[in-house]
Amino acid sequence: MRRDGRVPAIIYGHAREPMSLSVPEREFARLLERIAAENTVIELSIDGTMSRTLIREIQRHPVKRNVLHVDFQELVAGERVIVSIPIVLQGTPDGVRHSGGILSQITQELECRVDPLNMPSNIVVDVTALTIGHSIHVSEITIPEGVEVLDDPESTIAIVAAPKEEVEAPVAEAPDAAAEPELIRKPKEGDEEGETEEK
Repeated sequence: MRRDGRVPAIIYGHAREPMSLSVPEREFARLLERIAAENTVIELSIDGTMSRTLIREIQRHPVKRNVLHVDFQELVAGERVIVSIPIVLQGTPDGVRHSGGILSQITQELECRVDPLNMPSNIVVDVTALTIGHSIHVSEITIPEGVEVLDDPESTIAIVAAPKEEVEAPVAEAPDAAAEPELIRKPKEGDEEGETEEK
């Protein structure tokens, strides 16, 4: 099947028994370049019948990275599914604009329960008001209607940290090249207080 340019796949769901199928490799690769695979509804034509699906797993070759196998979940009308939706930060934080702070995005996506027919491609989080030392949490963001976030409400989405201060290290002074080293030696036997008797 792979030699013929097709990728083995399986489709399953509450309304059907698991069924093996295949998809055109090149067409599927081009599709993956344009979509977020984990939260995009894909329509499959199977024996003349259209099925709305979500990609649940993509297996890739460990070296070549080409697709080896795909799992599709068939969607049922009215059934809510759990998906990961990417977070997109919007705006320039006050702490970055006026105080030179550094914005760090801690959480990249949210696990959500949603109706596939009303599934957003991303969740936009406005960070314009963030000042240095402050963060924004899941409980503080605006969630699209019909989306239930399953992550901890106290999870941090983004934070603005203070800029790193540059500390100038002191330069060590070079030793005085003209100074002579002090020679310390142990007196020889017979010497008295370091002096040698003359014969």
